[in-house]
Amino acid sequence: MVSLGVLTTYILVVLGLMIIPGPATLLTLARAVSGGKRVGLATGAGIAAGDLFHTTMATFGLSALLATSALAFEIVKYAGVIYLVYLGFKAFVEKSGSIDMPTAQAITPMRAFRQGFFTEILNPKTALFFLAFLPQFIHPESGSVIGQFALLGAVFVALSIAVTSLLAIGAGSIGGWLRRNRAIGRWQGKVIGTIYMVLGLRLALQQQ
Repeated sequence: MVSLGVLTTYILVVLGLMIIPGPATLLTLARAVSGGKRVGLATGAGIAAGDLFHTTMATFGLSALLATSALAFEIVKYAGVIYLVYLGFKAFVEKSGSIDMPTAQAITPMRAFRQGFFTEILNPKTALFFLAFLPQFIHPESGSVIGQFALLGAVFVALSIAVTSLLAIGAGSIGGWLRRNRAIGRWQGKVIGTIYMVLGLRLALQQQ
C-alpha cells in the first residue's frame, strides 16, 4: 500500500493546491455568499463528486494500462511529470491580475450540487490533471495498484469536501477578505506554478 511518507507528501501537495484560490474555490465561495451555507456546501459536494468521477476513471484506466504494459505506464508517468512542469512554468510566467469571485445567483442546493458536479467532470483540463497527477504517487512494487489509486482518490475527495465545507461555512469572512485583497491574484499563479514545478522535478529526479 501507499507508504506514510508518500501519503504525507500527497496530502500536503493537495492541500497546497486546494487552498490557493482557484475556480472550484471561487465558485463555492460565490454560491455560499449568494445562496447561503447550504448552497455553498452543496456546490462543494458536487465538485467533490466530480473529483471522485475523475479519480475513478483514472484508477481503472491507468490500472488497466499497467496490467497491459509496465513500460507504457512508465511512459504515461513521465509524460505526467512533463505536463506538471509545463503547467507550473505556464502559471509562473503568466501575468495575473486582480482576483475576483464570479457572480452567482441564489439557487437551490440540489441545483448547486448538479452544477458543481457537471462543471468539474466536463472540464478536460481536470481530467488531464488527474491523469498526470495521480500516477506520480503510485509505486507498483508497494502492492495493489488499484488499492493505491483508490486510497489516493478517496483522500483527494475527502480533502476536497473538507476544504470546500470550510469555505462555505466561512464564506462571508473569506469572501470579504478576498475582495479586500484582490492583489492576491498577482502571486497566485507563482505559488501554484512553483508547487507544480517542484513536484514534477522532484518526481522526475526521484524516478531516475
